[in-house]
Amino acid sequence: MSFDEYSEFLFKSCYLDLDDPVAKLKELDEKQTKWANYLNNVKKLHIVGEKTDITFGVEGRKWISCSGLNNYPDGEVFTSPVEDDINGEIYFDFPQIYRGNEAQGVHLTIENGKIIKATAEKGEEFLNAMLDMDEGSRYIGEIAIGTNDEIQEITGNILFDEKIGGAIHMAAGASYPETGGKNVSGLHWDLIKNMKNGGKIYADGVLIYENGKMII
Repeated sequence: MSFDEYSEFLFKSCYLDLDDPVAKLKELDEKQTKWANYLNNVKKLHIVGEKTDITFGVEGRKWISCSGLNNYPDGEVFTSPVEDDINGEIYFDFPQIYRGNEAQGVHLTIENGKIIKATAEKGEEFLNAMLDMDEGSRYIGEIAIGTNDEIQEITGNILFDEKIGGAIHMAAGASYPETGGKNVSGLHWDLIKNMKNGGKIYADGVLIYENGKMII
């Protein structure tokens, strides 16, 4: 982006182009808190999409609404899934950037919470080097739903990218104790997946999210 384009993007992603950004954040938090309260009573999430069919155990874990108190811009609902209750495959079509390095077309296979296979169309060696960082780096520390519709493209800045509306992200590595997460690692790599191309999320068998939108 040019300087002017990036400035406009920055203002919009922070809702600073609106007359009352605080009112917008309060509105966002009200919706997200409703979703978090719903998800707090869910035992299993099932995510399907392109090269993706994966379940996350989330029973007893706390979902948190992010609406400008700790990060800015903001817009996500997240938790740390049960460490040994994640199974399936998941594909991340967006470029994944960590410490200035990029991986594209990341495809992970997970059994009982552990990433047992990791491939990438670009950056596979770096991807696996990060996943081999320590004992906790092949386990999952976070699953989250991005809600900021003013952010739609990867910028290379994770503070923006993880908030992309119509996307989800899953972090390999460290979890969040405030959600009940127990995984410890020096790695926390947020991997972002576009869900607008037919992606769906089921909560205990109920469809709650489709094509990038919550439907509850």
